[in-house]
Amino acid sequence: MSEQKLEFTGERFVPECEREIWYEHYHRYLMACDLVSGKKVLDAACGEGYGSHLLATYADKVVAVDIDTDSIHHAKQKYRQDNLKFLCADVLKIPIADNSFDVVVSFETLEHLAEQQQLMAEYKRLLTADGILIISTPDKTEYSDKTGFNNEFHVKELYRHEFKELLDNHFSQQVWLGQKLMFTSTIWQLDTPLNTVKWQHLEDKNTIREQSLSYPPMYYVVVASNKQQTLTTVNDSYLFTEQAESVYGHYHAVIRAHIKAEQDHQALMDKQQKWLNHPIIGRLIRWLDRG
Repeated sequence: MSEQKLEFTGERFVPECEREIWYEHYHRYLMACDLVSGKKVLDAACGEGYGSHLLATYADKVVAVDIDTDSIHHAKQKYRQDNLKFLCADVLKIPIADNSFDVVVSFETLEHLAEQQQLMAEYKRLLTADGILIISTPDKTEYSDKTGFNNEFHVKELYRHEFKELLDNHFSQQVWLGQKLMFTSTIWQLDTPLNTVKWQHLEDKNTIREQSLSYPPMYYVVVASNKQQTLTTVNDSYLFTEQAESVYGHYHAVIRAHIKAEQDHQALMDKQQKWLNHPIIGRLIRWLDRG
């Protein structure tokens, strides 16, 4: 029997999505994979299950929870690993014992709920004393205020200071990262592993910023804990590419289509001008245009 795909409704990401949204979601999970090696992990509001599957290739054990029965049924059929379990449950009341996980992963969940303090308390309950929370949410200023975009599935988006206050109530140690899809040029060594990164950011024609970025992020990704030493493995930055270069390919396809449309338009204009220059047909066209 062929595998049934989940329909993309806008509420939960599915891997069949394309371009920007695909990059954003996959990058967050791959970043988290760097922090879960050998650990017991909860993927809260796992959705379709692709991210839980990625985490399970690195973690000792992954429990993935979502309230949507169709998503959990789909995930159980599609992603089968001995160390991966899918559970249908409300993330506000997960039926698992206290201190069960080293890591809780919660991507793009917070803004879908009004009970945000309760959610943080539930994550803290499930974590060990030195456990870490990896959580993301959009910045309301960039995601909604500046764009005028209204995501019908978002119940309560947060500004940075609101997100910070929420985390401060539950986790004393935090590493803040920003995420934004951007256009870059990359130069890299071909014959040695890539261990260092040099950032060069052109703010304007006369100002170059090195080893930092002045972009406001579209999303915040925070690694939080109550033990400072558990956060020492978080990198300063994370880069993500994919072999198919789907976003770049889409960009080129759109540019080529635009250029073709301009060329077709110019060809029509040239043809029209040719007829207008004809001594008889041109006079007829101008006479008809008068009416």
